[in-house]
Amino acid sequence: MPSPSPHSKPPDSRVHDYDSDPDSDPDGGLELVELEREDPFSRDHDTAAVEQRPPQKKVWGVRMGGRRNTRHGYGELGRRQGGGHNDDTYGRYSEGSAREDDDAPLLDGPRRSHEQQQPKDAASWLRQRLPSFGPGATTTSDSHNVDENEQDEDDPSSSRQVAVGFAQSIRYPPNIISNAKYTAWSFLPVTLYNEFSFFFNMYFLLVALSQAIPALRIGYLTTYVAPLAFVLMITLGKEAYDDIERRRRDNEANAEEYTVLQFEDPSRSYATGRSSKKLKSARGRKASKRLVSERDRLSDIQEEEEQTEAAGRPSSFVSEISKKSRDLRVGDVLKLTKGQRVPADVIILKCLSLDAPAHQDSDAEAAANLLGDLVDDESDAQNAATGAEADQGGSGGETFIRTDQLDGETDWKLRLASPLSQNLPTEELVRLQITAGKPDRRVNDFVGSLEMTGLGHSDADGEAKAAPLSIDNTAWANTVIASHAITLAVIVYTGPQTRSALSTSPSRSKTGLLEYEINSLTKILCFLTLAISIILVALEGFKSTQGNIWYVKIMRFLVLFSTIVPISLRVNLDLGKSVYSWFIQRDPGMPGAVVRTSTIPEDLGRIEYLLSDKTGTLTQNEMEMKKIHVGTVSYANDAMDEVTAYVKQGFHITDPSSNPAFVTPSSTFATSTNVGATRTRREIGTRVRDVVLALALCHNVTPTNEEENGQTIRSYQASSPDEIAIVRWTESVGLRLAQRDRKTMTLESPETGRVLVKVRITDIFPFTSEGKRMGIIVQFFDKLHPSSGEGEIWFYQKGADTVMSSIVAANDWLDEETANMAREGLRTLVVGRKRLSSKEYHEFSTKYREASLVMSGREAAMQAIVSQYLERDLELLGVTGVEDKLQRDVKPSLELLRNAGIKIWMLTGDKVETARCVAVSSKLVARGQYIHTIAKLRRKDAAQENLDILRSKTDSCLLIDGESLSLFLTHFRKEFISAAVLLPTVVACRCSPTQKAEVATLIKEYTKKRVCCIGDGGNDVSMIQAADVGVGIVGKEGRQASLAADFSIEQFHHLTKLLVWHGRNSYKRSAKLAQFVIHRGLIIAVCQTMYSIALDFQPEGLYKDWLLVGYATVYTAMPVLSLVLDKDVDEDLANLYPELYKELTEGRSLSYKTFFIWVFVSIYQGCLIQGLSQVLTEVDGKRMVAVSYTVLVLNELLMVAIEITTWHWVMVVSIVGTFLMYVGSIPFLGGYFDLKFLMSLGFLWRVAAIGAFSLIPTYAAKVIGRTMKPPSYRKVQGI
Repeated sequence: MPSPSPHSKPPDSRVHDYDSDPDSDPDGGLELVELEREDPFSRDHDTAAVEQRPPQKKVWGVRMGGRRNTRHGYGELGRRQGGGHNDDTYGRYSEGSAREDDDAPLLDGPRRSHEQQQPKDAASWLRQRLPSFGPGATTTSDSHNVDENEQDEDDPSSSRQVAVGFAQSIRYPPNIISNAKYTAWSFLPVTLYNEFSFFFNMYFLLVALSQAIPALRIGYLTTYVAPLAFVLMITLGKEAYDDIERRRRDNEANAEEYTVLQFEDPSRSYATGRSSKKLKSARGRKASKRLVSERDRLSDIQEEEEQTEAAGRPSSFVSEISKKSRDLRVGDVLKLTKGQRVPADVIILKCLSLDAPAHQDSDAEAAANLLGDLVDDESDAQNAATGAEADQGGSGGETFIRTDQLDGETDWKLRLASPLSQNLPTEELVRLQITAGKPDRRVNDFVGSLEMTGLGHSDADGEAKAAPLSIDNTAWANTVIASHAITLAVIVYTGPQTRSALSTSPSRSKTGLLEYEINSLTKILCFLTLAISIILVALEGFKSTQGNIWYVKIMRFLVLFSTIVPISLRVNLDLGKSVYSWFIQRDPGMPGAVVRTSTIPEDLGRIEYLLSDKTGTLTQNEMEMKKIHVGTVSYANDAMDEVTAYVKQGFHITDPSSNPAFVTPSSTFATSTNVGATRTRREIGTRVRDVVLALALCHNVTPTNEEENGQTIRSYQASSPDEIAIVRWTESVGLRLAQRDRKTMTLESPETGRVLVKVRITDIFPFTSEGKRMGIIVQFFDKLHPSSGEGEIWFYQKGADTVMSSIVAANDWLDEETANMAREGLRTLVVGRKRLSSKEYHEFSTKYREASLVMSGREAAMQAIVSQYLERDLELLGVTGVEDKLQRDVKPSLELLRNAGIKIWMLTGDKVETARCVAVSSKLVARGQYIHTIAKLRRKDAAQENLDILRSKTDSCLLIDGESLSLFLTHFRKEFISAAVLLPTVVACRCSPTQKAEVATLIKEYTKKRVCCIGDGGNDVSMIQAADVGVGIVGKEGRQASLAADFSIEQFHHLTKLLVWHGRNSYKRSAKLAQFVIHRGLIIAVCQTMYSIALDFQPEGLYKDWLLVGYATVYTAMPVLSLVLDKDVDEDLANLYPELYKELTEGRSLSYKTFFIWVFVSIYQGCLIQGLSQVLTEVDGKRMVAVSYTVLVLNELLMVAIEITTWHWVMVVSIVGTFLMYVGSIPFLGGYFDLKFLMSLGFLWRVAAIGAFSLIPTYAAKVIGRTMKPPSYRKVQGI
């Protein structure tokens, strides 16, 4: 009998398990004759048999076969006819029934085929599934390729049903990250459009095309076509290189390897192990030619045999394969471990702990015994027990993830596997189907359901097992697994449909402000060219000569004066940008800096608004306990040693062997360590012990152990880094968290390892953004084996001072101390406690349980009970101050940027309190500056009031949350931004990635100023791409932001050098270079004008062919380009006087004023050079051309020297080398010059005289201007 191929389809067949005989039917076909529908909710219901002909297949294998078609019955499996889920279904799998659920799947096997629900269209359902078990059936690993042509296209506007572990019937987008701006098809159209959208490129294209008309041709065609082609080649090459680099970096992320579980058909191994007797009986069952009910044809003994066989057979065999991120598909089950990035949006199915607690061994053994009664083969029972034990793994289905790359929040998030999948063996995961909503960008919201198909044990009403899914069961793309446990998760959204991608704006081409300014100046030059052409023809009287009509003359003049709009300007600017990029990437003060977009370095010198992320950008995302206050004394820094001494005294046990008791809050020890201590000191010691004990117990931290290099390393997991910092601090002062589970917690001495405190956890009240506090009720063990009900019961609580001040007992120091810590930028927590009697706790517990069952207003009712019984007159123990460590040199960097005239906004996804603390500690908010807070704003009238306050206090800092920001951006968009841009600092928290991008775009549109955005996480990509200049920080949080950014740096303080030094130099150099190139083109056009006037307004060229090309390339290019090495001040002065940067934002280096000054200089020098050349030699001839051209070249070389502020050896080599090159080329210019005249003294004195008249007045005017009104850099140099 041919062995069936492994599955490539999901397990949702409702055909019962049968054997088949290869010889039973000679026709060799598979025919469906009749299908009888039966009551799907009947416990005696069995699916119909199918008549088969050789070659026979194992029909029971259809349970694993066939493609899941979500539109033909599969979506209805496991649901009520009414369509909704039963809430009680989820209740059956709650914490309280964990043991029952562990056993349930193991007992379902014997009756799996009797209680399943028929699809609505059973005939079409069978036709889809049965053919997949032919000889050509493929394995799971090949299923994606096999089914690709048959898959339907995905409709992103509809919900989806995902078959776990198998290829889907719908084609979903590939899981590919792409930050590229172009595709192979769009590159040329988009780049050419961008290039010719600039006026002077289009101008030169028209000039080049005009040379195809013989009447307009002047000189060689290549003289005009070659420069344009060269410019386009340079620009397109740079764009292509930048985009190829982006694709290369994307490929690195897309090639990341992941472990995927492969589910294979178990029939292969079972085919060889089944008895011949069963095969014989199966042959007898194939004689019928129509489908009938199984109970009419099977005896009770045969039915029992098949039940027993089904119980021992898993739904699949699981193996592990490795896949690249780009090859992952919807339905793949990932095996994720600590530190791995989640490559797509997933639903968590199972969490397997690496350390299986001993107490679960009995559960696994019991499960094995139950299975052993049902499975004939002893080895099958043993394997089942082993699988059950391995699958339970000691984990409660919990895992932690880091989401700072997605939403900017530093707190770890607790994620849970659904009990339905957590308690299911791994090989049975193929029986699951997930219903998920359509892709959207809401990272904090998800609604879905999980159904188990092929189920043997249904509810009383016949409904298959199902469970709801929420955000707690998900892990979105670009989050990171933080737990040590192995996490099994199934992919539901891939590539562009992930939350991360939907929250990210598409890449766009960025053009610098300098480009737009030069473009507007070019229009003026073009108008000047047209005006001169028309004036010259008009002065001639619009006469038409033979072969030259007057409008043709205008066109020829336009071609002759095309040098006024210098095409070499783009070449010089692009080469300059490359030089600036090289300087940035080679700067030893900015190691690791990368320029990813080399077209906008000048914009670094024009920034007026800086939008910064908080987590990982301003802060290191590392918390440290810095201060603790216990009412009468405060401890910080070196004084923590005294806390350690008090803790050692408070938890000291003289003879551990004779006194095995644990420490409780009311324990007192009269040891020798307290002898001689004053009463006040003893009281302080008691308070310190109490607050340290409270901090060591009141948290949600779980300790974990890791093996690294043979050593055991202890680490902690929690949803908040604040709690981890506090627990680490309690360990440093002598009280370590040794063990923690849902019901108990143990504290030990770090020195001796002796257990000091052991408690039973009775209730936990987790932290919420609304409550701003967390609490815990514990019962202390005072001896090793306490009886039930013994031990002190204490309620501990910690929270923000704003809420705790009304909960703790009256005191006179809390408000003052929390204010002091807040001014230091510390995150404060107030700690309190309350002792409960057994009666009080029992009363509270009863009321609290009743409130938890209320259907409406449950949360409010539960909180009311807590407030009534617990949160009253707590004993105030102390106040802690935790510091969120700032990045290196953040404070001086922010101060320097503010002095440079840059307004700084902080946009973060973190909490309001955290954002406020960081704003204060980083000096983003000045000491004593008023902070206007707007939070949870929902009414328009209140929004208007806040706007009025902001307008009246323009020196204040605005602190606003995402909800309020959304209200302003929706209803008061213009009013809000007009008030906010006037403020020196704005802090926006709880911002979504889309809101960050919207704020950046709004500032750009309203102010027309340059905006820079900096961040380090995936949640910052939209903001970075929306900004004029995007800066990404490469750090421990990942590279997504740096990959999408224009500039990548490693530390925030590198930003100051990037802007104040490199940005300033880039802008000033490009401004000087652009104006000099314009001068170089304009002066030769003026010479041409003078020559045409002397020839009675005839459009004849003065410098033709090589002279025209050589002037803009060989004879002036290198000296002019060497201006990109010029600098007016050194780096130390630029940092010392950031005000120098402020004046750049006004655009004075390249303005209409400076432009027209250069136009005037060009006209003066051009008229003088050409006029004197014609006067001192001849109007037309080689002598005049030799004198005029030589003076023109020398004038440009000396003008470059005059413009240089700080000399560089490259400048000297360029100027001297170019002069020598010109002199050396003169013998080859006999076709243009009179070489004999060049050897005469008359040539030399004419060149010297004309050059002096041209340069001396220009230089004198420059010196006088600097003396009368020195520029800012001259002032600081003179200090």
